[in-house]
Amino acid sequence: MIKVIAEIGWNHCGDINLAKKFVESASKNGATYAKFQTWSTSRLKNGAWDHDGRKEIYEKAELSIEDHKTLIKCCEENNISFLSSVFSIPDAQLLLDLGCEIVKIPSFESRNHELISFCDNNFKTIIMSTGTSTFEEVSESINKIINADLYLMHCVSIYPQDYSEANLPKMKKLMSICDKVGLSDHIEGVESSKVAVGEGAVIIEKHFTIDKNLPGRDNKFAILPEQLKDLTDFIINRELMFNNLGLGYNEKENDSRINYTGRFNG
Repeated sequence: MIKVIAEIGWNHCGDINLAKKFVESASKNGATYAKFQTWSTSRLKNGAWDHDGRKEIYEKAELSIEDHKTLIKCCEENNISFLSSVFSIPDAQLLLDLGCEIVKIPSFESRNHELISFCDNNFKTIIMSTGTSTFEEVSESINKIINADLYLMHCVSIYPQDYSEANLPKMKKLMSICDKVGLSDHIEGVESSKVAVGEGAVIIEKHFTIDKNLPGRDNKFAILPEQLKDLTDFIINRELMFNNLGLGYNEKENDSRINYTGRFNG
């Protein structure tokens, strides 16, 4: 079955009760993973975020160890897998200490060979997005992944993104170097994800919200629960259409075969 990641990220803005509602909704509407982001602002380097308000958002949305434990438990209770992106080795170590066996490496760290190697040596599964990287850089990075099961996600790190910027030929090219390739989709809605599934994507990631009026840019452009259900229903129905029923005819056709064939003279 094609996997679907509901990227909650920091749309909860640090409200853990709200984050739990995101998890419940993501599970109810068919997502495979409820994904968050793991970072520590104590290790944040100086940058433009110090002056444009982003640092304050990072501080507010930062998940403590207890927050992680709460969300992992919430995911278990709602039959959805917990997943989080890491931006450094200490972030990955935190997830490892909590017993996580799967990790997401975001686009911006897809050339961070030290982080990639650490994750390869410590996690069973790596999901890695490839935005901001060239095909050659991605090829070099995945050579560092020897032990872990890898899902490689085509991504264009523009948000929101136009259809004309999707560059699905690059996704198809990634399939030549990895047998499990998907799309981290930043186009509004879910039709673009359906196109990617038709082109062979085995994993889809969409930014997810339960209310577009919540604070923050991501909530404005993320898909809603009914859109997530539309996507996951599409995937389920598509899978059903590929059931191999052989080369004969369906028994439910018997009446038509027997009584309708040759019913007109001449």
